[in-house]
Amino acid sequence: MERTSLTRYAWLSAAAAVATMGLKAAAYLLTGSVGLLSDAMESLVNLAGALMALAMLTVAARPADSDHAYGHTKAEYFSSVLEGMLILVAAVSIGIAAVQRLLAPRPLEQIGLGLGVSVLASGVNLAVALVLMRAGKRHESISLEANARHLLTDVWTSAGVLVGVGAVAVTGWQRLDPIVALAVAVNIVRTGVGIMQRSVSGLMDVALPESEQRAIQAVLDRHGEAGVQFHALRTRQSGARRFMSVHVLVPGAWTVQRGHQLLEQLEGEIRSAVPNLTVMTHLEPLEDPCSWDDLSLDRDAPPPVAGQAGG
Repeated sequence: MERTSLTRYAWLSAAAAVATMGLKAAAYLLTGSVGLLSDAMESLVNLAGALMALAMLTVAARPADSDHAYGHTKAEYFSSVLEGMLILVAAVSIGIAAVQRLLAPRPLEQIGLGLGVSVLASGVNLAVALVLMRAGKRHESISLEANARHLLTDVWTSAGVLVGVGAVAVTGWQRLDPIVALAVAVNIVRTGVGIMQRSVSGLMDVALPESEQRAIQAVLDRHGEAGVQFHALRTRQSGARRFMSVHVLVPGAWTVQRGHQLLEQLEGEIRSAVPNLTVMTHLEPLEDPCSWDDLSLDRDAPPPVAGQAGG
């Protein structure tokens, strides 16, 4: 599937957010439950996240150009960061409303009808979240995965709120509702922080997962024949794209053709082992001391050649 097609999932998420926000707002108006109000507020965050995901998925699908030679896939991280921030803002708002209701409890009304409406909204979120999660994993879209995890959190949050409202109906203790709302806020904070940590890691060019690094190393080990060595292996991930570079050291007596054939074989096998990977290799002679000066990311500039100094 072309990545431009992923925007349809963002539209689906936005539609679900609008539907559930309306349902939960109705449930709040029917019951007066601050817990249900917190659910409705989180649906507003879902809508904002879905619209941001839509925008960033559109940008990420653009092909590489002269200003973005490595593509635009990293744009997806921006929607994830924003969604995490919005989640935290919603958590603070929910916490404030819950504390106010905890200090001044108010009886709930039409609990049965309100719970029924909220259950319906949770069913919508669950169905959409499962669709987004499958699409996010299949197409390696952090925007869709983050959106799906947020919706799933919303489902569990709604379940907690339903328990709280039901407990109020059974026990008559009005403070159970805001207590559950505070627990909801804590859960939302945990989810928001987790999403932001993963997104920031992507923006900071975190290395590929250990499993993928092991797959790359296994290919290199298979080609570690006599006289062939590897160093300066570096990896990073940018959205759905992966990048790696490695220096391949071979005997200086090898022909360019022989070295080129080795690199082609290496790159092909590595791409087969790790999908969506751009492989960059650098061929160097084993015997040249300069081949060992580039183990770190930065290397010193070579000394000027005699007779070439500027005058």
